[in-house]
Amino acid sequence: MRNARVWRALLGVDEAVVEKVEFDEDSRAVVGHVRLVRATRGRCGICRCRCSGYDAGEGRRRWRTLDLGSRPAYIEADAPRVSCPKHGVVVAHVSWARHGAGHTIAFDETVAWLATQCSKTAVTALMRIAWRTVGAIVARVWADIDALGDRLDGLTRIGIDEISYKRGRNYLTVVVDHDTGRLVWAAPGRDRATLRSFFDQLGPDRSAAITHVSADQADWTTEVVAERCPHAVECADPFHIVKWATDALDEVRPQAWNDARRAGQTKGKGYRNRVATGDARRFTYARYALWNNPENLTDRQREKLAWIAKTDPRLHRAPTFSKKACATYSRSRAKPASRRWTDGCPGPGAAASQPSSTSPNGSAPSAHTSTPRSNTAYPTRSSNR
Repeated sequence: MRNARVWRALLGVDEAVVEKVEFDEDSRAVVGHVRLVRATRGRCGICRCRCSGYDAGEGRRRWRTLDLGSRPAYIEADAPRVSCPKHGVVVAHVSWARHGAGHTIAFDETVAWLATQCSKTAVTALMRIAWRTVGAIVARVWADIDALGDRLDGLTRIGIDEISYKRGRNYLTVVVDHDTGRLVWAAPGRDRATLRSFFDQLGPDRSAAITHVSADQADWTTEVVAERCPHAVECADPFHIVKWATDALDEVRPQAWNDARRAGQTKGKGYRNRVATGDARRFTYARYALWNNPENLTDRQREKLAWIAKTDPRLHRAPTFSKKACATYSRSRAKPASRRWTDGCPGPGAAASQPSSTSPNGSAPSAHTSTPRSNTAYPTRSSNR
């Protein structure tokens, strides 16, 4: 009994009796011969209802289970057919595998988990299965998860984005739930029709319940969101905020360096031998001080950042307000105030058009002082962004 209990755990057949275990010389694998207990026999493989027997089917068959060390392992058992009043003649249910599958439940779940953690090539090499088998297993596992409940229920804060595959030639539109951090919907395509199909599946009542939508501010997303979720707040996702700020910094910093160079703060002969000095040189080595987070700045970088704020407020503001972010705000200014994804962004082009001169007290002109950003438009990490 002790050996039988150990083999049931190793083979993953709790509701079965292990008759014998042998080593197959042909396949170089461990094969466990089992039979179902009386309580689980004669059930439909689809609905699990008890049915009358039909015939013995095609005899005994094998299911692939998790490897035992370096050797593949299989479960071998009878596969009779039953006559179900609802589904007709089908193969009887077995407790260790899904209906129509050639792998055990434990094997399927392991492959599905690996598919979320590494590439499909790594999964095929580790589990010794084919590419198509990985896709079929993922589909089976996801069908069981999807049957547990509607993933679109209770959505209030969602994120919309696209992801490319096959060398960027194809796209998937994906929707995530910010409250749970899970993917709730995905479909091929990257256009208005694809996104409208999501809201069609969501329905008008559940669409009206959405309060926040984060996206990359593309036209095809903003138009559909404004059409289907008129009361939702549009939020800019953190990735694109950082990207726009970095692009603005890369554009404004050379302009500040050129302004200092044209002011005569260089020396040397010839274009290639010219060496920047004074303010121009300090602008050259200010890139990382402008990039870093405030808590990661060194003492020297803090000193340089304070000097930039006094010398050229335009460059100091560039990492915070990018040109594209301001242009997006300008396009949405005709919408209701609740639809603005930020409340403190200045007008279009402000990051690159502010004058480099300072006010008499050495600070930036008050006309360009920004207001605090809205906390509502930016879901924070503490609120499961």
